[in-house]
Amino acid sequence: MPEFTLTSAPPLAGINKAYGDMHLSAPHDVAIVSISLPLGGEDAALSAVKSAYGVAMPAVGKTATSKSGETLMRLSTDLAFVVFTRATPDAEPVVAGKMKGKAYTTDQTDVWCALQLEGPGAMRALERICPLDLMGFAIGDVARTAMEHLGTIIMRTDTNGWRLLSASSSAGSFLHAVETSIKNVS
Repeated sequence: MPEFTLTSAPPLAGINKAYGDMHLSAPHDVAIVSISLPLGGEDAALSAVKSAYGVAMPAVGKTATSKSGETLMRLSTDLAFVVFTRATPDAEPVVAGKMKGKAYTTDQTDVWCALQLEGPGAMRALERICPLDLMGFAIGDVARTAMEHLGTIIMRTDTNGWRLLSASSSAGSFLHAVETSIKNVS
């Protein structure tokens, strides 16, 4: 009987394309872990976040980045994502260890696919498929939305940069929607 080895890989691994003044890539080694604040234990969880990352939990719709590069994305009053680089599939224990039992943690890495869109035309491309007012987004703002009927988290990373997260189960459709919009404006 032949032996098979499965290798974990992000669903959009290898995407790295230029379109006019825009660049689309799929970041590799991205780990995503959710932090849920327990009812009645919010203050202890917020203190644990500050201790673990050296930054306060950002306001809802905002992000904060630690000195070591982890990004905290606050998605609701009791939920945030920690996004960081990790080559191995063991991200949740890393965050759980830092939270010291003060918050609930769940590995989200395989649930989401990530795209990074950069360049002067990036906002033009995203405005075609995103119903949010992207002109009102400051660097570090984050929101849940839908793009082409696909649930999406969008974060502005810099003046012309955007990080997009969508369900890994529909990664191909998500990539197609983003690429089509890019091609239509480039």
